[in-house]
Amino acid sequence: MAREKAKSPTDLSVEEKLKNLYSLQVKLTEIDHIKTLRGELPLEVQDLEDEIEGLTIRIEKINSDIVAMKREVNERRGTIEVNNMNIERFKSQMDAVRNNREYDSLSKQIEYLELDNQLNEKKIGECNERVEQKNEELRNCHENIQERRTDLDIKKSELDEIIAETKAEEEKLREEAKNLECTIEPRLLSAFKRIRKNSRNGLAVVYVQRDACGGCFNKVPPQRQLDIRTRKKIIVCEYCGRILVDPELAGVKVEAKNLEDKPRRRRVVKRREE
Repeated sequence: MAREKAKSPTDLSVEEKLKNLYSLQVKLTEIDHIKTLRGELPLEVQDLEDEIEGLTIRIEKINSDIVAMKREVNERRGTIEVNNMNIERFKSQMDAVRNNREYDSLSKQIEYLELDNQLNEKKIGECNERVEQKNEELRNCHENIQERRTDLDIKKSELDEIIAETKAEEEKLREEAKNLECTIEPRLLSAFKRIRKNSRNGLAVVYVQRDACGGCFNKVPPQRQLDIRTRKKIIVCEYCGRILVDPELAGVKVEAKNLEDKPRRRRVVKRREE
């Protein structure tokens, strides 16, 4: 029964740790591939939603401006009506004035009210012009928002279709990745995540390909390759900092002579130098 109990991440051998790290990398790479399939669609959907929200706010502002301008027009028309009533009243009073002073006073009041009416008529005309401009702007906003909503429906449909096709697979991969993370000691997992975050392609663990790092493709010295194949310690690329594993551990088949010939050739070179 004791054998069935899972080992603590700290009790695992270096080889087991490397296998778990590489397996985690494979799962996360597959998740990244699913995200790539979605492409820019999530961002495009978000941009359209933001644009629609902006247009909606703009429409509300325009409607508010139109209401305010129409209110101003009604108020100015009301002022004109009151002014006209006063003008008529002052004109009737002019027939009963007793002297020039009273006549001039009434004339000035009538003149002031008529000027005020002219100003109000001018302001009403300007308001009506602005209302027309706002109505035109409002029509354009409604057309734009309708176009954006149509585009959004199309993009959402495309995105939902891709998500539907990959959702089950992604959830399975995320669960497997989560389980693998539990088999990796926190310090090592933290380093893995840091390397992955800083790499452009999300690769934190790579295998040696043609004597080079599978991440940055810089050459890996023969002795370092030998250390990697022994799986006795965790080795990182001296150029990009990625964790290196040998192809066999990664499940990649490499002809035996390719692994043996190059170190042998390098040893011959060393003898010549000696």
